[in-house]
Amino acid sequence: MIYSVRHSTTYAYETPVTLSSHRLRLTPRETPRQKLRRFALEILPQIGSLVAEKDGFGNSGHLLEIREDHAKLTIEARSEVALRAAEPALDFTSWEDVATRLRAPAGAEALEAAEFAFPSRFTLADDAIEAYARESFSQGRPLLAAARDLMSRIHADFAYDPEATEAHTTAREAFALKRGVCQDFAHVFLACCRALGAPARYVSGYLLTRPPEGRERLVGADASHAWVAVWGPDDGWVEFDPTNDLSPSLEHVTCAWGRDYGDVGPVTGVVLGGGTHQLTVAVDVIPAAGRPEAGGRDG
Repeated sequence: MIYSVRHSTTYAYETPVTLSSHRLRLTPRETPRQKLRRFALEILPQIGSLVAEKDGFGNSGHLLEIREDHAKLTIEARSEVALRAAEPALDFTSWEDVATRLRAPAGAEALEAAEFAFPSRFTLADDAIEAYARESFSQGRPLLAAARDLMSRIHADFAYDPEATEAHTTAREAFALKRGVCQDFAHVFLACCRALGAPARYVSGYLLTRPPEGRERLVGADASHAWVAVWGPDDGWVEFDPTNDLSPSLEHVTCAWGRDYGDVGPVTGVVLGGGTHQLTVAVDVIPAAGRPEAGGRDG
């Protein structure tokens, strides 16, 4: 599959902003099954400085700084990516064995995975989360089988509710509510894995969605999405989407990954002035070639 992706973010301020500084994580990653063919950024007003960077997780990004008054800021990223289907994951290593190996990791891949076996700001577990995790991570169960079961249980037990949470909701809070959006489902999944020492990372990107049957697709109807990946010694990183209870393949475009949402927010930053503001975000994921498999719920 080849996709064209447009991600537009607009801030409309009540009063002029005199200084703004933003970190942009809008560049899709190169992965073993995803190739970035084109990427371009358009910033309005064109009065700031833009510097490319890479963070500690290997995500490509940009630092934007505007030192002149502006009442509106629009950031539009346009990408073209090529995806190939994920290979079947056949790792039968038990989750206990993986957790034990990462206490003294051997090799670069294991050392990288070990970083994702510990709690982070949004993924601290409590006794209730650990007990919930152990229902899937039973003694001797293969890690990937446990992860698939956990994915399905979160999908079944949690209600998708965009009004229930906000960007800074933690895994503990979302777990208590049993409600939230893709970000919350991913954080709960990560908290469960990491409570038992299993390595799992947060993945942000885009998901192709489809309109109801008989209706035309609306421009901007797609959205940013979040899912997770779990590491095993044989297959490496294997992805799971608890929001949709499926294994990402040809319809998930990877943008960045990290310990949790705090590492990969698409547009973050600070401003001086501005008063209140109105934020508008629109995402379009357009198939340019090939044929996708099945649509899902966005983030």
